[in-house]
Amino acid sequence: MESEPGPITWPPPELAVAPVQLPPAAPATGADGVRRYDGLSYATNSGYRPRLLDLSVPAGAGPVPVVVWIHGGAWMEGDRRYPPPTVSADLLFGSLLRAGLAVATIDYRHAREAPFPAQLHDVKAAIRYLRHYAGTLGIDGTRIGVWGESAGGHLAALAGLTGAAGPALDGTEGIAEGDTAVAAVVDWYGVADLESLLTEWTDPGNPAVTFLGGTPAAAASPVTYAHTPAPPFLLIHGTADTVVPFAHSERLAELLRAAGNDAEVVPVPGAEHIFLNADPAPLVARSVAFLVHHLRRPR
Repeated sequence: MESEPGPITWPPPELAVAPVQLPPAAPATGADGVRRYDGLSYATNSGYRPRLLDLSVPAGAGPVPVVVWIHGGAWMEGDRRYPPPTVSADLLFGSLLRAGLAVATIDYRHAREAPFPAQLHDVKAAIRYLRHYAGTLGIDGTRIGVWGESAGGHLAALAGLTGAAGPALDGTEGIAEGDTAVAAVVDWYGVADLESLLTEWTDPGNPAVTFLGGTPAAAASPVTYAHTPAPPFLLIHGTADTVVPFAHSERLAELLRAAGNDAEVVPVPGAEHIFLNADPAPLVARSVAFLVHHLRRPR
């Protein structure tokens, strides 16, 4: 007589272990010598989609600095593979590779999946992953910069300002421990002050409310942390931006400089959000030059 099956449990015992981030598989190497790692899973949690990153490493010997690209989309949407529609992928990512910098493009949880600080935790998890596997990937884990646009600019600024903020903002996603400090920040028209944004965005479906999820606005605002020692910042912002007013970048830069940090604001006259009404090519070039200067200079 067959015995009765035991109670069903989930997850099965053989799966009831903490998720482990798998080391990167071998890259695909293109005719240009660029090594491409697609869909690396840098953090996993039961019930959420895996957070993925793509990494492209330029041809050449020796570990190279890496720039983490953080997409925009009001914290509600967006995709690691696509820059804003005003900027081509070749112009943005190709310019970094041609300058001798590796580029990692990352996904992160959107606001309806999880509120703040989940998004910042994901950015920091990606930084820890890249640093942990730097030797395998051929990148220099001591030279990591971040570059983001809109919501991604906001997250890039926070990553730059909270490198030593402790577990509440670092999180334990993916590789649970490790340094999350970065060496340079490029912030394209990012939100600096969530408290002011809550009054500037009057739409009943204000995505900032969903993003915060009850967290005090100050806790998610780069201006709150601008008094701390910070890496160099480059902020580029359209003066006619009606989505995130130009004053956000001005105020953040003023606070950073008042604290003795290096911060430069580049106004783009007449440009709307995502640099509508402007030529993005010189803005990309200026951003890449800034990153090259701060990531490739002798230590």
